[in-house]
Amino acid sequence: MIFLTYITEKVRIGLAEKGVEYESFEEDLSNKSKLLHAMNPVYKQVPVLIHNGLPISDSSIILEYIDDLWTGYSHIFPSDPHLRAQARFWVDYIAKNIYEKSSGFVVKSSGERQEAKKKELVKCYKVLEEELGNKTYFGGECFGVVDMTLIPFYGWFLSLEKTGLNIRDECPKIVEWAERCMKRESVFKSLATPQSIYEVLMNLRKQYFQDK
Repeated sequence: MIFLTYITEKVRIGLAEKGVEYESFEEDLSNKSKLLHAMNPVYKQVPVLIHNGLPISDSSIILEYIDDLWTGYSHIFPSDPHLRAQARFWVDYIAKNIYEKSSGFVVKSSGERQEAKKKELVKCYKVLEEELGNKTYFGGECFGVVDMTLIPFYGWFLSLEKTGLNIRDECPKIVEWAERCMKRESVFKSLATPQSIYEVLMNLRKQYFQDK
């Protein structure tokens, strides 16, 4: 049995793609459980996968672990060493750029600063669009770890549009790719709705400017 304390969306997708059953425990980050402190004593962060009583932390590391463990299913990471290294590069690129710049644009800026954040975010998506090219998925015909890492941001597209950035106009190939991904059962059953994400982000934006 696998237990997780709070599951990020890309881990949900990976587990669904692998057909792995698990039990999920949502973690109150304002009052972290003894289990979380015990399983991740260094960072005390989520997500944490607990398998056979042993913890694995960090969503990308968790994906690599389940890919290595359940080998009889579709691969999350490429088997070729060079392609695997390239996949890790793009996962890192997304982690370091898309969330921060999306949050900076939607939640933490206005006026001229927001326009500058918009340009930064569009630039990052265009880099990813160039990497995608004419491929079905970032891994070619295989839906893999880069797709799993980026597709959760599909839920932000509504918020981006309502805040002044139409991704379809700026990066149509990314939107076409996202719509292909959303046809996969593992994806559409794992992601929050764009409207629910928009409501959360607007509340965060309101709180952010109240605290300024």
